[in-house]
Amino acid sequence: MNKIDKDELFRHFSGFLKARGIELQEGAYSQQIQKGCGLLAETVNLSQQAFERAKTEMERHLDQMRQVIHEQTAPRTRSAPPRSKPAAASTKTAGASSAGKKSPKAKRSRQKK
Repeated sequence: MNKIDKDELFRHFSGFLKARGIELQEGAYSQQIQKGCGLLAETVNLSQQAFERAKTEMERHLDQMRQVIHEQTAPRTRSAPPRSKPAAASTKTAGASSAGKKSPKAKRSRQKK
């Protein structure tokens, strides 16, 4: 949002009162109103700055939270495929079948025929 000038608020307020039939003349009363308008303008400007800072921080923390959630819920990638059998056991079974030996169950099934 745009910054509010200290005198801008007083000018608008004076214009509003003038439209209602009240004209502010130079004096102690109008000076106090002008000071009050200046304080109000400063307060609004500082509030806008604080709101923008809080919004930026909230977005930063929200992004961090999204990243943590993503890391916790993302599927895990595997660098090497999982092994179901140890490597030593797989070489023994491969050697037995390559030697031409048949299992006892295979012999029984041939004998029944």
